[in-house]
Amino acid sequence: MPVRQLSEAVVNRIAAGEVVERPASVVKELVENALDAGARRIDVLTDGGGRRLIRVTDDGAGMTRADLDLCVERHATSKLDGDDLLAIHTLGFRGEALPSIGSVARLTITTRHLSEPHAWCLTVDAGEKSEIKPAALSQGSTIEVRDLFYATPARLKFLKTDRSEGEAVREVVRRLAMSRPDVTFTLAGEDRAPVTWSAAGEEEPLTRLGDVLGADFRANAIAIEAERDGVRVEGFAGLPTLSRANSLGQYMFVNGRPVRDKLLAGAVRGAYADYLPRDRHPVLALFVTLPTSEVDVNVHPAKTEVRFRDQGLVRGLIVSALKHALVREGQRAASTGGGATVAAFRPVTMARRAPYDWRNSPLRPTPWSPTHGNVALGFEEVAQAAFDVGAPSADARVESFAPAAELIEQPLGAARTQIHETYIVSQTRDGLVIVDQHAAHERIVYERMKAALDKNGIARQILLIPEIVELDEDDAARLVARAADLERFGLVLEAFGPGAVAVRETPSLLGDVDVRGLVTDLAEHMAEWDDSLPLERRLLHVSATMACHGSVRAGRRLKPDEMNALLREMETTPNSGQCNHGRPTYVELKLGDIERLFGRR
Repeated sequence: MPVRQLSEAVVNRIAAGEVVERPASVVKELVENALDAGARRIDVLTDGGGRRLIRVTDDGAGMTRADLDLCVERHATSKLDGDDLLAIHTLGFRGEALPSIGSVARLTITTRHLSEPHAWCLTVDAGEKSEIKPAALSQGSTIEVRDLFYATPARLKFLKTDRSEGEAVREVVRRLAMSRPDVTFTLAGEDRAPVTWSAAGEEEPLTRLGDVLGADFRANAIAIEAERDGVRVEGFAGLPTLSRANSLGQYMFVNGRPVRDKLLAGAVRGAYADYLPRDRHPVLALFVTLPTSEVDVNVHPAKTEVRFRDQGLVRGLIVSALKHALVREGQRAASTGGGATVAAFRPVTMARRAPYDWRNSPLRPTPWSPTHGNVALGFEEVAQAAFDVGAPSADARVESFAPAAELIEQPLGAARTQIHETYIVSQTRDGLVIVDQHAAHERIVYERMKAALDKNGIARQILLIPEIVELDEDDAARLVARAADLERFGLVLEAFGPGAVAVRETPSLLGDVDVRGLVTDLAEHMAEWDDSLPLERRLLHVSATMACHGSVRAGRRLKPDEMNALLREMETTPNSGQCNHGRPTYVELKLGDIERLFGRR
């Protein structure tokens, strides 16, 4: 087949395949144009998930008649004043969005520039441009897209349900609203009530993020701010205990542009590696600002990825900024734990009972018998069995738990009791704290191991008789291959025939540890590693596994002095608000919350 020049209509439809992937792509392009036009208010309306109707109205600068006539031509833009693609200060710059949309849908643009006596209107129907006509509009622009992909019906079958497409539109508007807190956004549709994110002042940077991400994020966000060599990182990150099962709660912006960049996502994952397991992801919003010459935004058709000139600088700055902030707030636990605890306390509604019959009561009077003597009727041992609730689960002597006044003033208060041999209840000046003793001690042991490893190595204890642990041959081979790394943590082992290892020394920090369980867990975790996992991450996994085995177990009864010692150690240990698996180590209930439970407030 000979080479031929494609027609303008085919070229536009090919371009539309790159730019217009789904209704959310159209909304993104149109809202970005409104922001580039200096809009302070943007209204988005959709119908059928955006397939039947998309209408974007803004109060921006608008266009003159001449600009309106040219804006639907391919590669026509007002956002580049030269040929340097590294000097881009706007969200859009290619001039492909409007002609691409007009080639696959019915596009109507109504706009008015302040220099014009009235507004102008232009329609593009499947690539066919109409005559420009006068219209009525006071300011800005209104762009309406109807019957998306009607000109290319094959594309319709790739769209999802109206609800799914509507959610994608909502996510696009949410991201753009977070990037510009100074602009008011309104999103409405047939399947949802209108949502308005009002403009927030610069002095309240968390207001817009809280409006979009919810009150839980606002209450558990940590401020992030760092700068190095012209690159600035700022924003807010959630506490490790406020995590999700996926990374959809991570919002990254580069020079105000929402992006999904692997470099930035990897930096976040590395910063939280010490706090969250691999299947949990933090919630955050980070804004990276740097000179336009240091970043290339023209590397993706939808402009959702970027390429940095100095990737190491950007990654290192993000990791260090997040780590410093997490260490600074490491003793905080997410307030969602306390809120969920309060919500779990609900007055018990007793089921309606049958009419009371005293003859069935265990305390019913019995006929007099000489064997009763002078014993009060109704209080014999058989009747008292109804009140037997078992022995207390901890040493409940009052004198053992009388708290000292100075302990109550401590951040985690004074221990009052232990319940179910797992949870410590302490009293603070304005409430109470419930501590998971295993999770708390696990973090303490983990931080001790890290400190010892950085200082002069982890002390080891020699086993009198080596422990032989039988494993799968592949697991045993992996352990032996990592023997040098494990020795740094005080665990000395060697091969003991096929499918077995001999453990000769264990970390003294762990005390009397279950060697077989420790080695088995390490082998299982190593099976999930790959060669690309950095050595630091591998060492952190080893530390976390050992700390879990060396901590106070659930089910161990503690004395009051031991409980208070654990609380005081938590107060001085970095990152003690969460364990190595991202779970909270304690939940705090304020006195006001408790009083509301009982109707005192």
